[in-house]
Amino acid sequence: MPEPSDGGDDLFGPHNLPYGVFSTADEPGRRRLGVRLHDRVLDAGAAARALGSPYEALLDRPDLGPLMAAGRTAWRDVRRALTAWVTVPAHRAALEPLLHPLETVTLHLPYEVADYADFYSSEHHATRAGSILRPGGQALTPNWKHLPVGYHGRAGTVVVSGTDVVRPTGQRKPLTESGDLSPVFGPSAKLDIEAEVGFIVGAPSAQATPVPLAAFRDHVFGVCLLNDWSARDLQAWEAQPLGPFLAKSFATSVSAWVTPLQALDAARVAPPPRDERPLPYLDDADDDEPGGFDLRLTVRLNGEAVSHPPFSTMYWTAAQQLAHLTVNGASLRTGDLYGSGTVSGPGPDQRGCLLELTWDGTEPLELATGKRAYLEDGDEITLTAWAPGPDGTKVGLGEVTGRICPSAAGR
Repeated sequence: MPEPSDGGDDLFGPHNLPYGVFSTADEPGRRRLGVRLHDRVLDAGAAARALGSPYEALLDRPDLGPLMAAGRTAWRDVRRALTAWVTVPAHRAALEPLLHPLETVTLHLPYEVADYADFYSSEHHATRAGSILRPGGQALTPNWKHLPVGYHGRAGTVVVSGTDVVRPTGQRKPLTESGDLSPVFGPSAKLDIEAEVGFIVGAPSAQATPVPLAAFRDHVFGVCLLNDWSARDLQAWEAQPLGPFLAKSFATSVSAWVTPLQALDAARVAPPPRDERPLPYLDDADDDEPGGFDLRLTVRLNGEAVSHPPFSTMYWTAAQQLAHLTVNGASLRTGDLYGSGTVSGPGPDQRGCLLELTWDGTEPLELATGKRAYLEDGDEITLTAWAPGPDGTKVGLGEVTGRICPSAAGR
């Protein structure tokens, strides 16, 4: 198999093997399931055929749906087979023609998003946001430390990394102190990002059957980076009293690569101490496996790093979020996606959105491209992340990039 392109610190070696969907220039209309290895993409279906694998039916597909729906045993067995294919020298001759240089392929959304929900699970983010939006009031709402607060988003506007994001238009309060509460209509003037981690459901669940904490691994197939684009001015006006709607539904960007949950085993860590003991269905104090993940995120604005949010500080875990999402009997479907909520740490360089980084625009960032309070047309945001892997390796998560285009109303 090919050697890493960046020396010994390779994020996408055989210990990782994230899944994606790609097409090639000579067959642009044919989508194939691929696995990333260093800076190449292995055609997984063609590899299964070449090696006579029993997993051809799961891998020779145009998306991840059948593999995700196959369940945890199949996920483990297919990953084990893929690891052997790319590490056993005897397979080299058969697989070498099936490896495509990453820069020559087009990447697509690797699964059909069934439902999308997003949470609000960083205490640092929630406290800062509450302080900004409710100055002088209570930063955290009374329910925050008793349940993972969330909202239901729009699955149809989840887009793959590299897709341009058009500035949304809607109602907002005028940016004056005249006291006039009549809204104005137009493009958002406070377009923001939220650096998040997404969790992708593989195996479905039955309606009216809650998913307990211990069943997290049975249902969650993998992990990706997620950017929950947010129009803060639209959000402030409309979120009274039912929460985010148009301020969030215009676009959500996700990575083209899905990192298998198993690839992050070495990154499991205990979540922060809890001030309140959760109710039994959320109580993970006695769980055998720690519920947090040591993921190190970086946020870049026009190529310049502006923040390094640590996922290990998240108060509510992904397993708790899944348990809460289903405790009322809501069922899971293959392709369900849920976001962690903005990842923010305690430090000023660990804030996962511009609302926090610029304190709602009152403390603009000083960048090489000029000052930024919120995003301007033409700005590009890139999220990257890595986690500790086995034997001192690092596991990379596929990046998420999006560039802001002018509002359709202004064209």
